[in-house]
Amino acid sequence: MQTKEKTKRARILRKKSTPQEIILWSRLKNRNFRNLKFRRQHPIGKYIVDLVCIEKKIIIELDGWQHKKDTNKKYDDERSSYLQEQDYKVIRFWNNEINYELDSVLMEIERHL
Repeated sequence: MQTKEKTKRARILRKKSTPQEIILWSRLKNRNFRNLKFRRQHPIGKYIVDLVCIEKKIIIELDGWQHKKDTNKKYDDERSSYLQEQDYKVIRFWNNEINYELDSVLMEIERHL
């Protein structure tokens, strides 16, 4: 996917955010979390990541039920490996964690920072 296409796709994904992405984004945006700048649906290499703090090289991925399928697990593993090769730390959370354990999720993000 070309850069322009990825940017266009990222914009579409931002408009179609999941409820969990909206919840977490509300806590991370505008430097609300440790005064760090987070971006959402941001292109990195050949992928578009859910949330990223470029400064700290941390990527946050939010996963729903579809990520439990074997084909998606394989894709997620390949994707994480690629992103780690780009010197990013990839942290994954299940949507249920955002829904029911948001404070714990934020503590876990802080631990990785």
